[in-house]
Amino acid sequence: MLLRRSVVVVVVVVVVATDAAAAVVELVVVAVAAVVELVVVVAAAVVVVKVVAVVKVVVVVVVVVVVKVLGVVAAVVKVVVVAAEVVVAAAAASVVVEVVVVASVVATAVIVAAVSAQ
Repeated sequence: MLLRRSVVVVVVVVVVATDAAAAVVELVVVAVAAVVELVVVVAAAVVVVKVVAVVKVVVVVVVVVVVKVLGVVAAVVKVVVVAAEVVVAAAAASVVVEVVVVASVVATAVIVAAVSAQ
C-alpha cells in the first residue's frame, strides 16, 4: 500500500512539475514574443523617422528647385521686357525719322516756293 501511495505521490509530483515547467516555458515564449514585438515596433518607428527625414529632404530640394526655376523665369521675363523696350524705342526712333523726313520735305517745298516766287 505504501509503495502504491509513494508511486502515486511521485506521479503527482512529476505531473505538477511538468505543468510548472510547461508554464515556465510558456512564460518564456510569451516574454520572448513580447520582446520581438517591441523590437519590431522600434524598428518600424526608426523606419518612419527615416522616411520623414527623407521626405523633409525631398521637400527642401523641391522648394529649392522651384525657387531656381522661378528665378530663371524672372530672368526670361526681364529679357522679354528689355526686348519690348528696345522695340518701343526703335518704333519711336522710326517715328522721329519720319517726322524729320516730312519736315525736310516741307522745308524743301517752302524753299522751292520762296525761290519760285521771286
